[in-house]
Amino acid sequence: MGIFFLGRELINIALGIERNGAVFYDSLADSTTDVTVKGTYKYLADKEREHIGIFQNMLGSLGDYQPTEILTEEYDSYLRALTDSFVFPDDQVAREMARKVESDVEAIQIALGAEKDSILFYSEMRGLVRASDRDVVNKIIEEEKSHLRRLSDLTKSLGKRG
Repeated sequence: MGIFFLGRELINIALGIERNGAVFYDSLADSTTDVTVKGTYKYLADKEREHIGIFQNMLGSLGDYQPTEILTEEYDSYLRALTDSFVFPDDQVAREMARKVESDVEAIQIALGAEKDSILFYSEMRGLVRASDRDVVNKIIEEEKSHLRRLSDLTKSLGKRG
């Protein structure tokens, strides 16, 4: 018997991803003195918080789901294995990564990697959720793609400043 996730579990994971991203960008903003770059990092942190609001609204529209007692341990283990591979598994790691970056370009490259990982995760999850929850997954993927585009544009902008 396969394990199926409802949108609620996926959105809870998305909330964690977005919160950790906001911590990363806030930490970067605190570490730079370049006004333009600081503004960009604050913008990106705000976009992460905007995504949190979108995901919380989605969460509010979904019903509850509890896996059967027999599947609970397997279910929890599977979720943990999927989320353990994220660039920012928690806010402490996000802060530490921000502290260690040596340039704004490096920071954006890390962020691009995190966004790509998120898109890949949600794309894989799309095949694991019940058909009735696939629209929720598609909305999450679109939000992440828009963030990826913004980061890509930012990279190009930083390159021109050179």
